[in-house]
Amino acid sequence: MNMLQRVEHWGDTHSPNWLSAVRILLGIFLMGIGVLFVMDRDALVSMISQRPTMAAMSIILGHYIVFAHIVGGLFIAMGLVTRFSVIVNIPILLGAVFFVHSPTKLFNVYPSTGLAILVLLLLIVFLVEGSGRISVDDYMRRHPEKRNHKYIDF
Repeated sequence: MNMLQRVEHWGDTHSPNWLSAVRILLGIFLMGIGVLFVMDRDALVSMISQRPTMAAMSIILGHYIVFAHIVGGLFIAMGLVTRFSVIVNIPILLGAVFFVHSPTKLFNVYPSTGLAILVLLLLIVFLVEGSGRISVDDYMRRHPEKRNHKYIDF
C-alpha cells in the first residue's frame, strides 16, 4: 500500500461528522464565490485590457475559475469526488493568496488574504480527510449493489 492509499484509507476511517458540516459549508461558500466572480466581470475585462496579447489566456482562466468554484463547490458540498474537486480548486486559492491585491483585481472576490488562506487550508484538510461519512461517496461505497444498474437498450 503506497502513501497515497494509506492517507486515503486513514481519511476514510477517521472522519468525524462535524467535519462533514464544515465540508458542506466550504462547498456552498465556493459556489457563492464562483457566482460573485461571474457577477464581477469588470475584473476580467480590466485584466484583458491591461494585456491584450493575453486575452485568450485570461478568458480561459476566468472560465476555469468559475467552473472550478461552482461545480467543484457543488461536488465538495455533496461529497462527490471530493478529493478531485479539491485538487481542481487548490491552484485558484494559491493564486488568490498570492495575487489578492494585484493591480488586475482578479481575485477581489476574496476580501482578504486571511480568508483566502483559511479556504486554502480547509481545502488541504479535505484533500487528506476526504468526503467523510455524510457524503455521496460514502453512500456509494456502502451500497455497491446499487451502482450496477441494467440500462434499457432501445
